[in-house]
Amino acid sequence: MLTDIVLDGMGSDRAPEPEIRGAVQAARQFPVRIHLVGPRERLQPALSQYLAQSPGGDRLPIHVVHASEWIGMDEKAAQAVRSKKDSSMRVGLKLVRDGQARGFVTAGNTGAAMATAKMVLGTLEGVDRPSLATVLPNGRGTPCVLLDVGANVDSDPHNLVQSALMGQIYARNVLGVAKPRVGLLSIGEEDSKGNALSRETLPLLRALHGEHLYHFLGNVEGRDLFNGHCDVAVCDGFVGNVALKTIEGLGRMVSDSLKDTLKSTITSQVGALLSRRAFRNFKKKLDPSEFGGAPLLGVRGACIIGHGSSNDCAILNAIRVASEFAEADVNRHIESAMRRVAASTSLEAAPVS
Repeated sequence: MLTDIVLDGMGSDRAPEPEIRGAVQAARQFPVRIHLVGPRERLQPALSQYLAQSPGGDRLPIHVVHASEWIGMDEKAAQAVRSKKDSSMRVGLKLVRDGQARGFVTAGNTGAAMATAKMVLGTLEGVDRPSLATVLPNGRGTPCVLLDVGANVDSDPHNLVQSALMGQIYARNVLGVAKPRVGLLSIGEEDSKGNALSRETLPLLRALHGEHLYHFLGNVEGRDLFNGHCDVAVCDGFVGNVALKTIEGLGRMVSDSLKDTLKSTITSQVGALLSRRAFRNFKKKLDPSEFGGAPLLGVRGACIIGHGSSNDCAILNAIRVASEFAEADVNRHIESAMRRVAASTSLEAAPVS
């Protein structure tokens, strides 16, 4: 049985080429039916031309859904969401809301995608604010889920508790971590370290250890995002977004420096040629496009937001993640967890008669 996934055909910086190529690859590899959303006059000719060059392309389950508008990267999110009522994001998310698809993927304007998803889909029972997660690769096995990375610049302790629960469920049900280790991102491991938000959040998360959180580590530091120490790291959207952008910048700098070094001498060029398979494997292990974008956790539907520079590989994997998210019934698990925590908290708070 095919899983219906909506793909914003006008999201990425180079749209619609990466979207079309990624959609075709995904339709070949996974049991998905893809609804490609955007202006039909642009998408249909490009899709038809690409499918004509691809063996058996005419049999792939991909079709175009018309939307007359799209939201650009340089547009102000709030204004664009209000004014563009027939945008590819809104039309696509309505398909999810109305039950015609189970997931939505976009590589478009992140702020507009989050705002439109919250407006069209609404939040899950027990979730005050959705949280944007990202999966950080490392060389020591299971990657680390970092959230929130930008959905909520200002958060309170209860928002972070909800993010911890949602991150744990995502790590368990989509990434396959049996008992995720959850940490609160801070500036030191000691309970006294951190700002007011982290110090207030720490005891709330510790109270959930064992019963609601499989393994709460307490405070973790930035280095723990990559050393395999934790599977889920929780913070507010301000800290998370700064951390994410720093990581992206460092990754580009390391990659560029490595390329320059390997080209600097004849000896290094020969060494690079002999080691190219190892370099390819290394690059793939650390390539963020392999992890398929950032899930917006806490909305009614699978919503995966990719980077504007997404290539066809990133689109392919975002579609895969959206399908896995839907098939794992992540949202049902989130609502169930929120109800259990609410019931437990209310029982603990109830006076003894």
